[in-house]
Amino acid sequence: MLRILDRYILRELAFSVFAVAVVLLVVVAGGTFARVLQQVAQGSFPASVMFDVLGLSMVSTLMALLPLALFLGILVALGRLFHDSEMHVLAASGMGRRGLLRPAAMLAIPIAVVVGLVSLWLGPWAERTSTQLITTANHSVIAAGLEAGRFTELPGDAGTIFVTSMNRDGTRLGRVFMVRQQAGDADTPPALQVVTAAHGQLYPGTDGVGRYLSLGDGWQYKLPLGRDDWNVMRYQENDVALSQVKPDEDNDEGPISSSTPTGVVAATAGTEARAELAWRIAAPVATLVLALLALPLARQTPREPRYGRILVAVLCYFLYFGLLSLSRSLIAQGKVPGTEPIWILQVVVAGIAVWFLWRQYAPWKVAGERA
Repeated sequence: MLRILDRYILRELAFSVFAVAVVLLVVVAGGTFARVLQQVAQGSFPASVMFDVLGLSMVSTLMALLPLALFLGILVALGRLFHDSEMHVLAASGMGRRGLLRPAAMLAIPIAVVVGLVSLWLGPWAERTSTQLITTANHSVIAAGLEAGRFTELPGDAGTIFVTSMNRDGTRLGRVFMVRQQAGDADTPPALQVVTAAHGQLYPGTDGVGRYLSLGDGWQYKLPLGRDDWNVMRYQENDVALSQVKPDEDNDEGPISSSTPTGVVAATAGTEARAELAWRIAAPVATLVLALLALPLARQTPREPRYGRILVAVLCYFLYFGLLSLSRSLIAQGKVPGTEPIWILQVVVAGIAVWFLWRQYAPWKVAGERA
């Protein structure tokens, strides 16, 4: 059974961590939403799946968001207790380092378990689902917002299309009218291409990237801008290539990426797989290390600025994760034989945190006292 003091400190820590997590979630959601909007604008996927992709992207960010929320939440909560002299009174009443470790561990361990689930399973699943959703949407005119009886602009500057009817999955179309602009060059002026058809069918290319519209029984007009040499052609069958799906410019992942299932990563040999697996396993461990590091960093005197140590703590956080990222890069590049740099760094930071915590609660020695 929890003591009254444990419940009090745990409640203060939980409320603070929750508040910090909400603020960080809003900030991260804004940045993620801007990135998703940029991808929609450049034609990577239609706007109809934008919020689905946003939600799945937010799942992946929890691996970095939750440890930071726990770290800052403990700092803010304990910093307030120290600033209001509550922790000094409790320490004078006999509460030692265990009085902080117990409630902090009760909060940090469940969060570390959640971080482990995200890093090992939910995060890769969310990225794979997002990629599959985008691929399906790019091969469907319904996902592009096409409706019968309405002019619709296709994603990726593929042109404007109008259909009189279509089936449920959007692959078979009734009468089709489509117009798009073709870019010119030094010898050929830009032109408008107008295509009509009695019926059409949408299908993906064999490469899984291109999209094509098979039209039947119609006319095709090519109208050069500023010139009168128009070209008119009647056809029975005509395959029109829609725009290629533009890849995400920031996506330069190799065969082993953040979306690869953990089981596949563990069964794959190579430096990249070893670095990725160590990074995923290190995420929950880093969560516990940050919670332990926050305990000595939160200690302050009543006259210190209320949030004075948060700046130092944030610098320690970025230095810690910067060294973790550097260790991951060294492992992926094969410059170190194993995954030892990540685990050595974890042990060193945890040891530093334990040493500072022990020093803060060590009994003071009277001047002149002999051991």
